[in-house]
Amino acid sequence: MTERMKEGVRLPSREDSLPKRFYKAVSVAETERGWTLQLDGRGIRTPMKNRLVAPTQTLAQLMAAEWDAQGKRIDPFTMPITRLAHGAIDSAATNRDAIIGEALKFAETDLLRHRGEDAELARRQADEWDSYLEWAEKTLGANLPAVTGIMPAETTPKAIAALQAKAKAYDAWQLTALGQATALTASALLGFALVERHATADEVFSASRVDETFQAEHWGEDAEAAARAERLRGECLAIGSMICAL
Repeated sequence: MTERMKEGVRLPSREDSLPKRFYKAVSVAETERGWTLQLDGRGIRTPMKNRLVAPTQTLAQLMAAEWDAQGKRIDPFTMPITRLAHGAIDSAATNRDAIIGEALKFAETDLLRHRGEDAELARRQADEWDSYLEWAEKTLGANLPAVTGIMPAETTPKAIAALQAKAKAYDAWQLTALGQATALTASALLGFALVERHATADEVFSASRVDETFQAEHWGEDAEAAARAERLRGECLAIGSMICAL
């Protein structure tokens, strides 16, 4: 038996499928279109072959930090702000109506509007969520009342029209943040709160986890659920960082 056979066959890992790092220096430069990320002095493109250009120097620097932190291989999973930029440039600019429509669907069955029948859980939900409903009515012009149980809450055309008008005023970067934050939290209101800087990313994520936190306190939380929550928190923080950098 050869030494190679004794050692066994090495199975390919996820890292093996990742592209190798092909650059040494990462920098940002100002152009006529905005701030571009450069690898060894050359600009790079998005998956759809568009130029990767940020509207602000701060945002470009955040992306540059992600690229500079890569090791021998490039792992997109560790580059959430760059992925958000790809979405803003490749998708949001041409799919505005679809992104807005999806966010409005969430508003009709918004997480913050549906309260549990358990008294303690309902109290926590009210403490955490009522202020967002009040803010939505006062600032966004959308009256979205809360209901108890799983039955859909009543949503008026006026409320949806108010949210739609607000979303239509967003640029591609803000719209990307709205779409991603809404899907991540199951709440259009939390998505708007983050884009409008009414709440921080940590506050938004914490508000989205009231039910899960309550259940974990009573029944425990397994390692897989905890890992998923941490991953989602990281994604939410990245969205918040992008908004603050615009």
